This record gives sequence, structure tokens and C-alpha cells, in this order.
Amino acid sequence: MSFWSVIWQNILGFDGFIFLAAIANGFFYALARKHTMRLYHRLHIMVFLPSRREDPDAVAEELRSVDEEEIVSLRKSSESWYGVFANVTSLFPLLGILGTVISLLPMVAELSDMQQNFFAALTSTFWGLVFAIVYKFMDGFLASKIEDNDKNVALLLDRREIRREAALR
Repeated sequence: MSFWSVIWQNILGFDGFIFLAAIANGFFYALARKHTMRLYHRLHIMVFLPSRREDPDAVAEELRSVDEEEIVSLRKSSESWYGVFANVTSLFPLLGILGTVISLLPMVAELSDMQQNFFAALTSTFWGLVFAIVYKFMDGFLASKIEDNDKNVALLLDRREIRREAALR
């Protein structure tokens, strides 16, 4: 059996499941990134010092019109989608190992197909590890934005509370 026919056969088998999980995880990443960036952009003018190019009156109005519920809701949705993405990412090595075990189990009964089963086992492990590495790399970029957003939401809410207390005095 040729190299490419074994690859194709494996993709139609358990490796196909790993590819479907990778596609789904790409979708989860896109959703996590979308919600994270929406929150980041919403917080940007409210948390960071405005630049000279921004109209001070517009910045002041933006700060007065902060909808805390919207900010908290955006943070929750961002963290929820990120949690799904991170959990699915952590499954890829396990899926690769599971593919290896599934492929090696029939070797006990049929030693003549040992080479094909061994190759199938290696491709499942390979694809699981490839997607784990790719998504773990992407996770590094998104995790830092989520951490920044958490700090900025806390800072924004603290500032709003200080202003409320000052207004009550």
C-alpha cells in the first residue's frame, strides 16, 4: 500500500475525527478572538490615557456612558469562548494517543498487517500533535489579550466606583 493511500485511508478513519476537531477549534478560536477584541476595543478609550488626537470631550462622554453590564457581559463571553478553545486544544495530544492505541489494538490479532497498523498509529499521533502545537501557539496570543482585558475591566470598574463615591461626598 502506498504512502498517500495510507494517509488518505487514515484521514477517512480516526484522523478525520482529529481534523473535524481542528476545524471546530478554529471556529472556537475565531469566536474567542472576536469577543476578546470587541472587549479590548471597548475598553481601550476608557482605560488607557487618551492620545492628543482624540477629542477630550468625546473621551469624557465615553467614560460617562460606560455600560458596566455590557463590559461584564463581554468579558464573560470572551472568557467562555476562550475556555472552550483552550479545552479543545488540550485534547489534541490525547486524540493523537487515542488514535495510536486504536490503530495498535488490531495488531494483536493480525500480525501480518503490522506495518499498516503501525503507520496508522503514527499518523494519528502526528496529526494530534500538529494541531495541539498550532492551537497552543495561537492560544499564547489570545491568552495575553484576555489577561489584559481582565485587568482593564477591573481597573475600569474600580475607577467608576471611586467616581461614584466621590460624587456622593
